[in-house]
Amino acid sequence: MNLESEIRSLLDQPKSLEKLYREHKTDFVKSFDGIYESILEHPVAQAWHERLHFGTETNENATSKSDLLFVIVSSIIAGVLAKLPGWVGMIEEYYYACNFSFIAFPLIAAYFTWKNRIGFERWWIAATAMLISCIYINLIPMDDKSDTFVLACIHLPLFIWALVGFSFGGHNLNNKSARVEFLRFNGDMLVMNIIILIAGSLLTGLTLGLFSLIKVDITSFYFQNIVIWGIAASPVVSSYLVKTNPTLVNKVSPIIARIFSPMALITLVIYLAVVISTGQDPYTDRDFLILFNLLLIAVMALILFATAESTSRRTNAFNGWTITLLAAVTIVINGIALSAILFRINEWGITPNRLAVLVGNLLILSNLVWIFKNMIGQMRGNSDNPAIENSIATFLPIYTTWTAVVVFLFPLLFGFQ
Repeated sequence: MNLESEIRSLLDQPKSLEKLYREHKTDFVKSFDGIYESILEHPVAQAWHERLHFGTETNENATSKSDLLFVIVSSIIAGVLAKLPGWVGMIEEYYYACNFSFIAFPLIAAYFTWKNRIGFERWWIAATAMLISCIYINLIPMDDKSDTFVLACIHLPLFIWALVGFSFGGHNLNNKSARVEFLRFNGDMLVMNIIILIAGSLLTGLTLGLFSLIKVDITSFYFQNIVIWGIAASPVVSSYLVKTNPTLVNKVSPIIARIFSPMALITLVIYLAVVISTGQDPYTDRDFLILFNLLLIAVMALILFATAESTSRRTNAFNGWTITLLAAVTIVINGIALSAILFRINEWGITPNRLAVLVGNLLILSNLVWIFKNMIGQMRGNSDNPAIENSIATFLPIYTTWTAVVVFLFPLLFGFQ
């Protein structure tokens, strides 16, 4: 058990927690700060936070001002990157397809690297990987009819997102707790980003309405300059708000997970029944199989998020069994999709798309089975949260490796077809 997990498990054992602190003071402080956002509702965690950081308010205020300046500069850079194709005459469709990942993700990674006080000897790895990825994706032949090009554009954001997680975890490849914390952070950031975009939409409607009253049409100017800049900057701003004010949305995300998990379970069961009753065939209908896989990926993301949330809080039986049953139903869907892919490969041969989907489905199926096994164990009292966390954290680097293969090797292996 790593130090983060030990701290989490000893919150109700003050004597053992004190002993752990005295044995590993420096590592204890760093590990405690790393998981504090997920345990701050616990009174003991609050007391330890005050104990470890009492008297640092002045430094925190100074850091807050530096954070704000960093976010403002990053937002400006994100806006510039989003507007770049219009300024230099590039084809916008290809620019955004290739460079969507590089508008905000590197800036968020830089923010985490700065907050974690990572030295050059460690952060250059992620920075170099992002730079090489940017150069590579812009050098390969841009053809929307090329399967490998489309696959590379689809998988690249996932690879860059994983590098952001690497920065979030302090550039430590072995920090499994940080991987789960990163999933929780993404849930909170998504909620915050949606709130910001909704507020921005309301402001846009109000602004356009006010100018229309005086017969001045600013629609084109507003969308081309204000809206695109705001959309580009919103992930950076959301990350800053969640990181510096974790209490803003940390209670909203688990509620959303608890609401959507049973809704997704009911929807999937009904969907499978309708598919069977209407005779839909994913074996020969390519479009139906694509939608089937998109559904699988969406539900898998919900399961990962819901499971990550459940490991940071005490999960009641209803929520636990809901996630377990959702995993079971998703395994069935995955099995159907996998058999359909194998059928198509047997009938029509291997293609880049079929190979990418085949391996992706196999990885998701393996991850789901492991999560399902540990969730069953937890519900029966034979497993614990670290086991579930491990089933999530272990697979994230595997997914990352596969996305890298699709992005960098598929175009070469299949001759950019």
